[in-house]
Amino acid sequence: MSNVARIDSSESLKKALDRASKILREGGIVAFPTESFYGLGVDATNPEAIRKLYKLKKRDEDLPLLILIPSFNELSRYTISIPIQARIIGKNFWPGGITMVFRASPILPAELTAGMGKVGIRVSSDPIANRLSQAVDFPITATSANFSGTPPSTRADQVAELFGNDLGLILDSGVTEGKNASTVIDVTVNPPVIIREGIISMEKIINRGILVTKPFYFERKI
Repeated sequence: MSNVARIDSSESLKKALDRASKILREGGIVAFPTESFYGLGVDATNPEAIRKLYKLKKRDEDLPLLILIPSFNELSRYTISIPIQARIIGKNFWPGGITMVFRASPILPAELTAGMGKVGIRVSSDPIANRLSQAVDFPITATSANFSGTPPSTRADQVAELFGNDLGLILDSGVTEGKNASTVIDVTVNPPVIIREGIISMEKIINRGILVTKPFYFERKI
């Protein structure tokens, strides 16, 4: 398909990133590989593009979307504050498979955060995802390339089969790892709470001297 860009050299990567950047700036949707699965990216500051993405994925708009940024240095643009725990986690695990949840900056639209005022942010360790986030001057979404409630895609042809020409471009770097999604940690509370354990285990985090907890759930007996 003409909207699939196979990346197998530095030259093909540059051309693909140029095309993808243009599409994102124009409000389009781009699929790209990440540490785990293929993701769907739009300009995370563009409410119309975000609404288009929700519709495409058949995703409940009450569920917020996470974003990718190119480095920790960009974090302050998109958060109200950066707790010390977040700085420690970022130093140890970014770039990498940890998404941290922060209080969102007003620059991010309510469509992205589902009106919750919080946003998940990651610096990706995948070279293509990270280069794409560097190529534009705004954060990009990285929600999995699937219809909500179905398995995520690990190959570009799976993405193409699902979404076809609804995507502006699919960056194809082959098969992704596909074992686990990113670990999600809410750093707006102290100690930080692991919302989802994924690529990076709670044990690895604790072994770095970082105090984290899991939420306590209970079942009411009737």
